[in-house]
Amino acid sequence: MLLCFMNGEFLKPEDAKLPMSDLIIQRGVGVFEAFASFNLKPLMLTAHMTRFMKSAKDSGIENIPDVEYIKNIIREGISRIGHDVRIRTFLTGGDYFDSEKGCFPEPRFFVIFDKAGLTTPEERENGVMLEPVAFGRDNPEVKSVDYRATYKMPAGTYEILYCPNGEITEAGHSNFFLVLNDNTIITAPLSRVLRGTTRGAIIELAKENGYNVEERCPLWSELYAASEAFLTGSIKMIVPVVKIGGITIGDGKPGKVTRRFYELYTKYLERWLE
Repeated sequence: MLLCFMNGEFLKPEDAKLPMSDLIIQRGVGVFEAFASFNLKPLMLTAHMTRFMKSAKDSGIENIPDVEYIKNIIREGISRIGHDVRIRTFLTGGDYFDSEKGCFPEPRFFVIFDKAGLTTPEERENGVMLEPVAFGRDNPEVKSVDYRATYKMPAGTYEILYCPNGEITEAGHSNFFLVLNDNTIITAPLSRVLRGTTRGAIIELAKENGYNVEERCPLWSELYAASEAFLTGSIKMIVPVVKIGGITIGDGKPGKVTRRFYELYTKYLERWLE
């Protein structure tokens, strides 16, 4: 961590502390957002804050700070550091659950600013491997702090890939896209996955540039005929996928469609900076 905002002030990382009574520690109750800044501007800040508020509401967390207040904190934190960073905003369950109202009425809010941690050139050049798991993510519309399942994977694996009942929904930390016939991209609908901000940007760019977009769950059986696959995320941007379990995707190398979307996304990135 480079800087933290907690209890109404900016703090050194070593001075930022949570009490052991907080339900984010006791029961894993909490939601978060993670995104990066580029050219000292947060990427898709409004979209991230909209999702942050929805995750909190759907989790029963109430008395949330005002969105504009949070945006100002984020911008000030970036300014204090003076270079691009990764930003993570958190709302915890606080110290107790109000059983009569069915909510967490006194959440704690904090923000962590740290190194951006972008995808490496090697990962973009060579592609990554995913490990399939035969289940889906619990409550995919909420960005909960519970990411335990995403760490259970073999060495050399970039992320897990949720594959319930022969369908593919999303990866552990990313949205998943399958490419068929070099002109059709397939990604799971929002009813099944987290509303990825980069996912939305890629769909927007795809439609603007003549690609067919199918918002449905890719099928496991379609992996054998796929020409390419890639992941999207707020910090990683676009990452080519060359292997899923024992299946090689396409010719086992990052393809032209994935490269094209990376070029388009980085070219028009300013569109989504706030």
